[in-house]
Amino acid sequence: MVYFVGAGTGAIDLITVRGMRLLEQADMVIYAGSLVNPALLSYTGEGCECHDSSRLTLEEVLALMCRAQEEKKTVVRLHTGEPSLYGAVREQMDALKRRGIPYESCPGVSACFGAAAALNIEYTLPEVSQSLIITRMEGRTSVPPGESIESLASHRASMAVYLSAGRLGELSRRLMAGGYPGQTPAALCYKVTWPEEKICLCTVETLEETGAQNGIAKTAVVLVGEAVAPFRYNRSRLYDPGFSTGFRPGKPK
Repeated sequence: MVYFVGAGTGAIDLITVRGMRLLEQADMVIYAGSLVNPALLSYTGEGCECHDSSRLTLEEVLALMCRAQEEKKTVVRLHTGEPSLYGAVREQMDALKRRGIPYESCPGVSACFGAAAALNIEYTLPEVSQSLIITRMEGRTSVPPGESIESLASHRASMAVYLSAGRLGELSRRLMAGGYPGQTPAALCYKVTWPEEKICLCTVETLEETGAQNGIAKTAVVLVGEAVAPFRYNRSRLYDPGFSTGFRPGKPK
């Protein structure tokens, strides 16, 4: 059996309880290199095989999984954050399915949510933003037509941009070209919840300068939108005394 487990944002106590228990029961762990806090491996039991997948190809990862299946061992494939986001898990799952090897997924906490916690922000504020766009710039891997930074920026919703910290100047220019004013609040969030975490508040037009000043060029998520540093928002209707819900009648003002 192979379990795809989200390691969370970095802090070892931000993995799910289920994920921790799967690590405790694992005979083999294949973890995503430096992107996963190595302290998480302390949850594994004595004799557990641990393999760093940053040095392996997909075929080599699958070979380890197949050997474990033949030996009737439990495998944890430990991915950074939440595996369904930029985890390259679909190709692994399809390969396991073709080989008749069962698998399950265990979710994790993604970096954009660790960043929101570090900043104590809410992405979905009434009359400010009701959407969170999670995306990345195209690089060696392209993005589908219609998902360019400019196209997504036109919505001016809250945005979390992954895998783009090495090209902050380009990101800044494209966000503004798409519709965000240069003074739109932004945050450069490096290794959130790790001991070396850095959270740098800035604006869309100062992203590149902020990254250079703080030595941030990788392992960071970029947050963009008015919700990052809101100066105004409307109160939620959910807890408004005059708003009726299925649990509480509204009170006349």
